[in-house]
Amino acid sequence: MKWMRFRIRTNEESEDIIVSSMMDIGLEGAQIEDNAPLTAADKEQMFTDDLQDADDEETGVDSCAYSNVEEGAAYLNFFLELGDDNMLNVNVYDENGEESTVKKTPDQIKTEIKEVLDELRNFSDIGDGTISVDVTEDIDWINNWKQYFHKFYVENVLVIPSWETMDAEDEKKAEIVLHIDPGTAFGTGMHETTQLCIKALKKYMTKDAEILDVGTGSGVLSILAKKFGAGHAVGTDLDPCSEPAVADNKKANGIKEEDFDLIIGNIIDDESVQNKVGKEKYDIVVANILPYVLVPLTPIVPGLLKKGGIYITSGIIEAKEDVVRKAHEEAGLEVIEIGKQGEWVSVISRKA
Repeated sequence: MKWMRFRIRTNEESEDIIVSSMMDIGLEGAQIEDNAPLTAADKEQMFTDDLQDADDEETGVDSCAYSNVEEGAAYLNFFLELGDDNMLNVNVYDENGEESTVKKTPDQIKTEIKEVLDELRNFSDIGDGTISVDVTEDIDWINNWKQYFHKFYVENVLVIPSWETMDAEDEKKAEIVLHIDPGTAFGTGMHETTQLCIKALKKYMTKDAEILDVGTGSGVLSILAKKFGAGHAVGTDLDPCSEPAVADNKKANGIKEEDFDLIIGNIIDDESVQNKVGKEKYDIVVANILPYVLVPLTPIVPGLLKKGGIYITSGIIEAKEDVVRKAHEEAGLEVIEIGKQGEWVSVISRKA
C-alpha cells in the first residue's frame, strides 16, 4: 500500500491547532517533527517516529527531536492512502454519522489544506505554512497510537480507553472514571484544553445543573459533567460522526439516553438549532473550541444562560487570551477566572 504525505512547515506553538483543524477535511492524525524534548508524561502517553536512533527501549517510544529541524520549527506530516488510480481515499461522514470513503485528487487536498491554513493565519502566527507533497510506502501509523494511549488522571478523574482495564491501585485512587473510545476523529481528553475544562466543570458544578456543551465531539465533557453531578446535558456539534461516538461513550459510562441529548448543527447561526437548545436554561455553557469559533459564539451565550450562569471557554492559545476575554466582556459577561495549563488558556465568566 502507498500513502501520499502532505507535509506542512510550521512552528512548535501551532502544532496542536493545525492538527485539530485538519481533522475537518479528513486528515486524521499526524506525524510531528520538531526539536521539542519529550517529557516523562509524553513518553508514557505518546507514540512518535524518530529519524535518529531509538533512545528509550523500555517504553518503546522514540524522541521526537529531529537533528535536521531548525530550532522552533516543526513539520506536520499527514498521510492519505493512494489508490492505483492515483486518487486519494478520504474518510467522510454523512448526516447520519455513517462513515464512507470518497476519492479526491492530491491537488484537491492540497487546496483544502491551504484554505485551512489561510483561515488559521487570521488569528494565529503559524509560521511558514508551506506545503509539500510526496509518496511513501506502507505504514501502520494510523492504528499504532492505540498501543501507546494509556489511562491517565486529571486530578481524581481516571480517563481510561476501552482497550485497557483498571487495576487495584486505580480502584483505590480514582473517585470518578471516564471510559472512552475516542477513535481517530475526536480527542482523548489528554489535551491541556480539555483538562482545563474538566477542572472548571468540577469547580463550578452544582447539583442537578443543566449543561450545554458546544462542540461536544465524543461527549467527554458532557459525560463528565453528569458524573460531577449535573442533572442533564445537551451537546451540539457540526460533525455528524459525533453521533456514534457519543452513543458509544454514553453506553460505556452508563449514561441514560434521556440524560444527554445531542444536536447536530450550527448553534451560532442556525435558528432551528438554537430553538432546540433553548433559551436561558443552562447553569453552565462549556465550549472547548478554537478562538475563531468562540468569538462569534460568545454573543449568543448570555441568551442561553440562567442568571448567574457560568460560561467556560478553552481551546485558546496564550496569544489569543485577550481576544476571547474581550468577546466575553462585550457580551456583557463578567470574567471571573483565567486558567492556564502549558501554553493554553481558559476564560471563564458569569452572567450577571
